[in-house]
Amino acid sequence: MTLSADLLLHAYSVGVFPMAETSDNPEIFWVDPKRRGILPLDGFHISRSLGRHIRRAAYQVTVNRDFQAVVTACADREETWINAEIYKRYIELHEMGHAHSLEIWQDGALSGGVYGVTVGAAFFGESMFSHRTNASKLALAYLVDRLNQTGFTLCDTQFLTTHLASLGGIEISRAAYRRQLFEAVQEQKSFTSAEFPTAQELLQRNTQMS
Repeated sequence: MTLSADLLLHAYSVGVFPMAETSDNPEIFWVDPKRRGILPLDGFHISRSLGRHIRRAAYQVTVNRDFQAVVTACADREETWINAEIYKRYIELHEMGHAHSLEIWQDGALSGGVYGVTVGAAFFGESMFSHRTNASKLALAYLVDRLNQTGFTLCDTQFLTTHLASLGGIEISRAAYRRQLFEAVQEQKSFTSAEFPTAQELLQRNTQMS
């Protein structure tokens, strides 16, 4: 199957997403899970240990500073669903302003990050990676804060993992997901229109939502 950026955006808007069996398998298939993972934007859980890491660790947070490097790092693992075609389309969506990355830098190096696709007020989280302890958790904490500050209403994680569940992720039915999705894609929000919070602001806002 040959993908196009427009086809991908339409697919996300109706609740399906592409995957490949392996990085070197050219075949692409569409996925529409019966149970969908989401990260409720008012229910993100920052543990005490993560809170200490947010306050004490030396790190820098950026958005869209190196989207390609984030996607590359996410695909650089033994098992990945990101093949060459999917990789190219995400780069194209980024150039169109519909795909974004949030990066964590430590000691001048990219240590973690997350990327996803945006349609309306929905953020479709695609993948994340971590090269240092808690780097992906840091990325998710700042991602959720940004989505809240910019008025997004849906953070889709596709599937629920133990890692995501520990941070407040839940599973909902396909029907419930589509209801949230339908409402979210009717709005128009800008992922890049927020300022970065300080560590104290991030923790304070998270406490207020809890």
